[in-house]
Amino acid sequence: MTNKLKSYKWFLDALSPHESHVHGIDSIVCEKQTRFQKVEILDTFSYGRCLVLDGKMQSSEVDEFVYHEALVHPAMLTHPDPKRVFIVGGGEGATLREVLRYPSVEMALMVDIDQEVVELSRQYLPTWSAGAFDDPRTALKYLDARRFLEETNETYDIIIIDISEPVEEGPAYLLYTKEFYALVMDRLSPDGLISLQAGTTSYNNLLNFGAVYQTLKQSFPIVSGYQAIIPSFGLPWGFAVASKRFDPRDVDPKEADRRIKERVPGELKYYDGGTHQSQFVLSKPVRREIEKQEQVIEDNQPLFTYN
Repeated sequence: MTNKLKSYKWFLDALSPHESHVHGIDSIVCEKQTRFQKVEILDTFSYGRCLVLDGKMQSSEVDEFVYHEALVHPAMLTHPDPKRVFIVGGGEGATLREVLRYPSVEMALMVDIDQEVVELSRQYLPTWSAGAFDDPRTALKYLDARRFLEETNETYDIIIIDISEPVEEGPAYLLYTKEFYALVMDRLSPDGLISLQAGTTSYNNLLNFGAVYQTLKQSFPIVSGYQAIIPSFGLPWGFAVASKRFDPRDVDPKEADRRIKERVPGELKYYDGGTHQSQFVLSKPVRREIEKQEQVIEDNQPLFTYN
């Protein structure tokens, strides 16, 4: 029996100048250029329906729960009682969905610059948000999140930054800088934490993850990098939690399971105490590389990933 490549249409997700993940496309559901980025919604054979922004895979029907649970729950479970949550980006609505699983949350403000991404997601990816946009605790604004934070004096218990990678001329690169993280620090309550995706943790491509890690350390006393395996991304993926006071690594598996049972109705598909503990154990070469990384991302010295 031979395994020959079939003559599908293909989506090539470029991971670096020398490496790509190729997805066989069943159909193109939607393709549109917004004011800010190119949006594609594709039905693929391996991962079902997928959202692609500026040629980069954002989430897939098969494994979006891994990404969104990994992004949201470490910070939410580490905070003693999160009530006010600010989401930067998160156009699909799945980050909002996971935040609103917590009955303690009184208000979740989601600010995304690209209204068309949100509207297309509501139309073509409804299971991602699962009704979260209609929850009475949700406030949704279509604004520049950085400008909004600069102009408000409100503070938040959790700030989750769910944005695409810093592609040159894309909408996200100024949300990865030292100046932005200092602003986020100022908008956190005393017990506050932030959570964000930080690029791949693949050994051969650690520049983005290492630079984000070192940039966060310029503003926050506690920075905890971690990773999750998201198959549709093609590479292991990195995240970070940064905080003023609490370290998620201090929450052991039994305590994490206790908090999940106490705080989160229903069952999480990916996240539990064992996952919480294991994802913060980065491999030796990853730890070594990010600790010796010297680049700090600044407004006038941005970092761009490969596009």
